[in-house]
Amino acid sequence: MIRFPRALAAGIATSLVLLSAPVQALELTSMSDAERAIFGAEVRAYLLQNPEVIIEAVNLLEQRQAEAESMQDEALVAANLEELQNDGYSWVGGNPDGDITLVEFMDYRCGYCRKAATEVAQLLAKDGNIKLVIKEFPILGEASVLSSRFAIATRLAAGANAYKQVHDALIEFRGEPNDVVLRRLAEGLGLDADAILALMDSPEVNQELAQNHALAQRLKISGTPTFVMEDELLRGFLPAGQMSDLVAIKRDQRG
Repeated sequence: MIRFPRALAAGIATSLVLLSAPVQALELTSMSDAERAIFGAEVRAYLLQNPEVIIEAVNLLEQRQAEAESMQDEALVAANLEELQNDGYSWVGGNPDGDITLVEFMDYRCGYCRKAATEVAQLLAKDGNIKLVIKEFPILGEASVLSSRFAIATRLAAGANAYKQVHDALIEFRGEPNDVVLRRLAEGLGLDADAILALMDSPEVNQELAQNHALAQRLKISGTPTFVMEDELLRGFLPAGQMSDLVAIKRDQRG
């Protein structure tokens, strides 16, 4: 059974009755107590006879709210598009010259980000014309921040290819990161652990994390993973097939 708050049901009911009532009957403030009681009884009787109208009205309200939120998201993306797609520091994968740009805000400690990594990899393997931009967005505690600092420091110290190796390793890592663990990870990949660890608290790393958080705040992003595909903000996990369908839609919209 679907239950609605009394205030919501009353508001919907009032709207339904007012829409069908003659103009002269709309002066509710001028009604006497007796007239209001009759009006309330009529509303109640109408809803009891036509309960499906409430569901229809609520569905329409939710649809309009979703459309309004989508338009707001599009405006936010448009206002921040250059920083999303070409900030000059985020790691870029896939096809850097691809006709579709997919931006991902991610956290290494996020279970859905781990699932999304597999789906994104499938999407890129299937479609060789997608540019992927990774935004380090650690929001799940100190372990998340430490992992992102290590990944960014790796890119600064050893370049994009090393970052990708570390990124993939951290996505799969299930333990608690610390200096000893991260040093072993770097050494296991043949990287200069001393150089990477020395950069983890550097101004460059601090600035990148601060910029990513500020961008996420402007876009009203509060969870991971969050994707931005071209002009569309996609909040939450998406399977590869659904992302592929959205890519096709974006290309069709261009004509």
